[in-house]
Amino acid sequence: MFANETKIRVRYNETDRMGYLHHSSYVIYLEIARTEMLRDLGFSYKELEDKGILLPVYSLNILYKAPAYYDDLLTIKTNLKMLPVVKLIIDYEISNEDGVIICNAESINVFISAETRKPIKAPELFLSKFRIFFS
Repeated sequence: MFANETKIRVRYNETDRMGYLHHSSYVIYLEIARTEMLRDLGFSYKELEDKGILLPVYSLNILYKAPAYYDDLLTIKTNLKMLPVVKLIIDYEISNEDGVIICNAESINVFISAETRKPIKAPELFLSKFRIFFS
């Protein structure tokens, strides 16, 4: 298993009239955490795209458990539980500074060829970065 953490502070413009972090902001936070997870391994989405490999979101599920508020410092834990073949499946847990779990989520991204727009196997460049965590 590979795990990573990203911290994000809730900004005022991301809250709704109730003072809660708006539900749409969670999608952005998860994207940031996923991008930072890859960056921490030494490569980026841009690097994959420059090689003709796209990684669109196939599905995204979010279970909201408690609200987050303006100025909360949130920790987003990302977990990759298995080495990808065609799909990259990531589990997320977002918690506040008190350790309260705000939400759990799962995203599934699919490796596709930029040229054909068809699914492909995860590239060796990608797998080589993750393989050490799954031996």
